[in-house]
Amino acid sequence: MCSGMFVVLGHHMKEGVMTIKNQYRDVTLQEISEGDIGRELRVAGWIENIRDHGGVSFVDLRDMYGVLQVVMRDTSLLDGLSKEMSVSIEGLIEKRDEETYNPRIPTGTIELEAHKVDVLGRVYKQLPFEIMTSKETREDVRLKYRYLDLRNQKVKDNIIFRSQVIAYLREKMTELGFLEIQTPILCASSPEGARDYIVPSRKYKGKFYALPQAPQQFKQLLMVSGFDKYFQIAPCFRDEDARADRSPGEFYQLDFEMSFATQEDVFAVGEEVLSAVFEKFAPEGAAVTKAPYPIISYRQAMLEFGTDKPDLRNPLRIIDLTDFFQTCTFKPFQGRTVRAIKVHAEMSKGFHEKLLKFATDMGMGGLGYLEVAEDLSYKGPIDKFIPEEKKGELRELAGLAVGDTIFFIADKEERAACYAGQLRTELGQKLDLMEKNAYRFCYINDFPMFERDPETKQIGFTHNPFSMPQGGLEALNTMDPLEVLAYQYDIVCNGVELSSGAVRNHDMEIMEKAFAIAGYDEETLKTKFGALYNAFQFGAPPHAGMAPGVDRMIMLLRGEENIREVIAFPMSGSAQDLMCGAPGDVTEQQLREVHIKVRA
Repeated sequence: MCSGMFVVLGHHMKEGVMTIKNQYRDVTLQEISEGDIGRELRVAGWIENIRDHGGVSFVDLRDMYGVLQVVMRDTSLLDGLSKEMSVSIEGLIEKRDEETYNPRIPTGTIELEAHKVDVLGRVYKQLPFEIMTSKETREDVRLKYRYLDLRNQKVKDNIIFRSQVIAYLREKMTELGFLEIQTPILCASSPEGARDYIVPSRKYKGKFYALPQAPQQFKQLLMVSGFDKYFQIAPCFRDEDARADRSPGEFYQLDFEMSFATQEDVFAVGEEVLSAVFEKFAPEGAAVTKAPYPIISYRQAMLEFGTDKPDLRNPLRIIDLTDFFQTCTFKPFQGRTVRAIKVHAEMSKGFHEKLLKFATDMGMGGLGYLEVAEDLSYKGPIDKFIPEEKKGELRELAGLAVGDTIFFIADKEERAACYAGQLRTELGQKLDLMEKNAYRFCYINDFPMFERDPETKQIGFTHNPFSMPQGGLEALNTMDPLEVLAYQYDIVCNGVELSSGAVRNHDMEIMEKAFAIAGYDEETLKTKFGALYNAFQFGAPPHAGMAPGVDRMIMLLRGEENIREVIAFPMSGSAQDLMCGAPGDVTEQQLREVHIKVRA
């Protein structure tokens, strides 16, 4: 065969991998089996480990697909070799001695006796960390050398898994009749709830593009254009601080929109897609919520769970005892919202002390509680403040039984809800009440359309400015804006918000009124949302959609606590690309070309 030619080995296709036979390798490592014993093969990869057994040496060779033991009886072949070099090795496939079998790898019963080694890529510097234990290294070092970190099989597996999930999402959406359409990356800046990344224009002095926080306007314009069902695996860019479940800079979402659709139509698609993905990719034996998912209003969620991102694996629920305690003599509860959590579990004095510290650390003044004794009497610091004739009523309201402990939280309504939610989570985790190996989904809907800024006192949009208010124009004209609900909804799984969405406001009159309430005059509306404003003059259909987060979905499925573990090249928690050095300086010439002057 002439140099540079290659052939595709059709019989070397396993698990969707097509190997190209060339000068470096005949097969990939997962393709080799006991059926190849006696064959001369050339393989390629990285040296994971070298073991010298005196007179004979062993090399663990790793490629993307697997690991193979290479035996070197001619020890001169080892000359100049070191860990993490890329090499091509030619030799004979042999059966390993039974006592040396390695059941942890598919090739654990065979080995390659090396006859020839070609070094393809040398290691010129000392490795910054051991590849096999890179996850134990400081994150800033891992991210600086991410290309080495990705050689770690556990890290690499997350990225392979991510590719498989995204491929399945595409397959599923296409199967449901959705059309994949790419929307622009360079677009106009618009207020969508976070800071934009802006890009200066060279051609238009003093003008800027923005990177999309989401394809929101474009997907709505596609519906106006007559496309019935759109989706894309969309990159989104938001200048936000990092959290465990939020990567700074950019993230990806399964963005989809439907024409002539209601909230319930979107719910059905969300359920079908997410249930299918989680049932296919969740760990073996995991329980996944079956459709239809529970639907919980925002108000109910804040009352029962203290958050709009409830973890339904936790069986504890919050109850409201505000009215009850207005009839008692316990002054710290007077005139305040009182929430309570009932727990049936053994709790030591030490546990109560730790729980009190947890409560005070998050800002609570204290933590009242009662224990229900065998005779149904109460033990606890606030028992004496509850009139005897009211104790039966408390027992009935809270559903108390022998052995129960009930904790009380009292504060202004918003803080009481927040504290109760955090306490619920702490109790669920510390008492080991959480359902194991389960993915529990729910919808949160009926969000308030507007909220008042606590500092400026101005009314603004709570969630998404493009949402349809419940009750339409009449509600906007006649109701207190803070009482108006929107057709907005989230999907939550295990306490993580996976998706937000809404029935869109496609009616010009309603849109103008909604934005006027939020402080936008018609001219500002035309300027900020000119494309939608103009498009909605020409027969816009009702439409709705949502956008489950791909990164968060994969983080949950892989059981990772940090979202950066499922992204190939993530920014650090401080929004820096430590590997490539972004953000970085640019030249004075580059600044002049885009008419920018940097102020000291």
